[in-house]
Amino acid sequence: MGIFRRNKRDDDRVEVDDAVESDETDTEVDDVDGAGSSDDTGTERAADPTDERAADGDAADAGEDDVRQRLPRPHDLDRSEGPFDRAEIDDLGERLDLGALVLSPFAGSELRLDVDEAGQTITGVTVVSGESAVQVQAFAAPKSSGVWDDIRDEIADNLIANGGTAEEKLGTLGIELHARMPARGNDGRTTYSPVRFVGVDGPRWFLRGVLSGRAAVEDSAAEPLMTFLRQAIVVRGSEARAPRELLELTIPQELLQQAEANAQPVDDKPGSVDDLKPFERGPEITEVR
Repeated sequence: MGIFRRNKRDDDRVEVDDAVESDETDTEVDDVDGAGSSDDTGTERAADPTDERAADGDAADAGEDDVRQRLPRPHDLDRSEGPFDRAEIDDLGERLDLGALVLSPFAGSELRLDVDEAGQTITGVTVVSGESAVQVQAFAAPKSSGVWDDIRDEIADNLIANGGTAEEKLGTLGIELHARMPARGNDGRTTYSPVRFVGVDGPRWFLRGVLSGRAAVEDSAAEPLMTFLRQAIVVRGSEARAPRELLELTIPQELLQQAEANAQPVDDKPGSVDDLKPFERGPEITEVR
């Protein structure tokens, strides 16, 4: 089970973080929060050379109807089978307690904790299974209403404005956003990565999952990761929080001890941590659930 993977921003990749981060103009600190940020997980696909519009990066100029589809809203999700609020679960059992998130890693999966560039804050959890991955984050949200509809629109607007595409589809956890995220390849050409955004509004919290790799385009590959999301437990806490504030994640002491025991010498050259890729093996704990 992997332990740390540092978030790395790529200036040439579309940033969807702004669509889900707290707005400085928000002054309410009652029960609001909930948004997220996504990092570069997912395999890149080169643009179809037969699609002149995609190759030129002009999808946004072709009209929104060509790159975006919306479903009717609101859509209420039955959470009787998860994701759960902590108050809905009597016994955590042998689940992995990470503070704001309590998770159930599954056989053959590798779990990594994403940390910010300063290495001080855990920004999310990424689970890798085969050629697929899902990043999970939890945020506070208003007591009166959910935030997923607004966040989904903001992410889609950002992607489309930068030449990507976004389409809403109804999945097992409600309305999802299936997108193609543009990025600039090493040769200067635009490439596209399939990404699948999943969001769940809970009682004063919002859970977001970002599926990448095969899971972004194949339901069979996504199934174990969606089950993993469904089994997640969110621990919101009673504190007043700013809009869309990331809920704090912590590392269990036993995992830290195991990571230190299994640590291998690491090259100290600059950028060696940032070079870790989502589908390459990184610093790990030997036990895989």
